[in-house]
Formats: sequence, C-alpha cells, structure tokens
Amino acid sequence: MERANLDWANLGFGLVPTDFNVRYTWKDGVWSSPEVTRSTDLVIPMAATALHYGQALFEGMKALETVDGRVVVFRPTENGTRMARGARKLLMEPPPLELFVEGVTEAVRLNRRYVPPCESGAVLYIRPLLIGTGPRVGVGPADEYTFLVFVTPVGPYFTRGMRPIRVWLEEDVDRAAPNGVGDVKAAGNYAAGMRATAHAHEQGFDVVLHTDPRENKYIDECSAAIFFGIQSTGPDVKYITPQSTSILASVTNDSIMTVARDLGLTVEHRPVEITELATFQEAGCCGTATIVTPIGMVQWRERAFTFHEQGKVAGPWCRKLYDELVGIQTARIPDRHGWLHEVPR
Repeated sequence: MERANLDWANLGFGLVPTDFNVRYTWKDGVWSSPEVTRSTDLVIPMAATALHYGQALFEGMKALETVDGRVVVFRPTENGTRMARGARKLLMEPPPLELFVEGVTEAVRLNRRYVPPCESGAVLYIRPLLIGTGPRVGVGPADEYTFLVFVTPVGPYFTRGMRPIRVWLEEDVDRAAPNGVGDVKAAGNYAAGMRATAHAHEQGFDVVLHTDPRENKYIDECSAAIFFGIQSTGPDVKYITPQSTSILASVTNDSIMTVARDLGLTVEHRPVEITELATFQEAGCCGTATIVTPIGMVQWRERAFTFHEQGKVAGPWCRKLYDELVGIQTARIPDRHGWLHEVPR
C-alpha cells in the first residue's frame, strides 16, 4: 500500500500530522452524520462545558499492520464501551457503540498510508475524544457534544524499549478521588497527576506510581499505565495487578490478564499493599502506549525495590507477555479471542 515518507524506525511518541480526522455532533437529541475534515482546529463557545466543568473524555487505541499485510484495530468495542461508561459518569451523551467503531474505522482507513510497517516497532495511535461543546455558565451538563477521532503514527512510549524503567512511588499527590472518575479516561485525571510526574522526572525517574487516595497503603496505578507484579513460588506463577475504584479499567491490562491465563499463570486482580513489592520477582506497567514495559526499580521513601536482575534486563515473564500480546496484535499468533477488527481498504 502507499506509505507516507516517514522514518518509521525512529518515531517518537509525539504528534505527527496526518491527512484527515472524523467528527460527529450531538445536538437536539441526535448524532450527526460523520464529517471528514483536514482541519486540526476546533471552534467551540468560550463557555463550553469542556473548558469550565471538565466534560471531556478520551480513549487511547492502536491500529497495526499485520504480518499478512492487513490493517487492524485492537479491541475497539472495549474502548467504545469504556467511553460510554465514562460519558455516563460525567453526564455526557455517549456515542453509540456502532458510531464509535465507525468513526475509529473511518479515521484509520482515510489515513491508511500512515500505518507503520509491521516490522518497524511503531503503530498508528488512535485518539477518540468526546467533549461538551454546549455553553453553560451555571454548573450543569452541556446540551451539545462533539465526538471526534484523529490518528498519529508513534514510536515506543518509553525509548528504552524492553529495558527496565525507574519508578517513583508517589504518596503526596493523588491522581483521583475514591469513588470519583479515576476508573474512566476523564481528561482531568491526567492534569491531576502532572505535578507528580514532573517531580519524578526531576529526580531522574521515568514514571510515577500512585498510591491509593484513601489510605496511601495500597498501590494504585502509574501516571499513564497500569502496574502489575509477577510472583513466583515454585511452579506456581502469579500475575498480580491492583484493583480499586480509582484505577482505570484498562483494556490492555484486561487483555494481558487473559493472555497470562492462557500461558498458565494464576491471575489475581485485587488490592495490593505497597509492602507486597518485596514479594515480586518481576514488575511492569502496561497500557496502549506502553504495551508491556518492565520496571527495574520502585523507590518508596528511603527504600528501593528492585526487579529483573537489578533492573538490567527484562525478566522472562514480562518478555513472554509482551511477545504474546504483540504476536496476537500483528497476527503472528492466532487471534483466538476475536480481538482484531480489520479495516477495509
């Protein structure tokens, strides 16, 4: 297929302009037909609820080229379902699942030449966005919404690849409130964590790992990914990942839990105390952008927990989980769970 003239092997995780984006408007109780545009600008009222009252949600997804030359989107219905759940939490109008998948599929199809080659290590990142565009001065939900989908080719989120990263355990800055909106991709969740991330970077760490906002006793999630630990006691190997009402319901983590079971691991999705870090032989974080990234060390106060041979190389289970997930996404491994949505030409 025609391919954009890009250095695919050296893409960063940043915005590369593409040809088209797809937009829908909800007004007077109905969703519009799709509008395809080359414009990257939005014209919205200065009193739009997205700007004043945080009615803004997004999703992160990926499209890939498979080994047999097809272009596929990974689990779009799961992202559409999560966006609808988040919209209901924020009193927004959720895009119907069929419309969500249509918008994602069309955005990828129209920008097919930006899908990176299968062997490049890059993907086409998909960003569906839902915002309240109806104006309000008093606090309340909008009467008009915009749903749009744009795409951009990206390289790895962490340039280290599968080399373990350094993590700062944050206790002073909460990412989300108990029983709030931490379990959905509300835009404000990410603004809330920026201060902690900036501090961690200043100290030489790659990412923040938040604690639970109620007691600071349990592991919550990383600033842009979900935490997991590998616990091995003889023949029994466990994939352990935190569960709480303030952790994002991650599509990637759900996929890896399924893959882990396929590989014979015991999966535990439950509250995880900070002190349990000492029981893990491997640790990592996962997400659409990070895929599976090994964690070499977690710094908690004056104590450092180390994994993966003192943080030098990825452990065997992180590598197996990464290879299995990416293998399914690129069709090197059969799609036994029906996760791939093919994009027509």
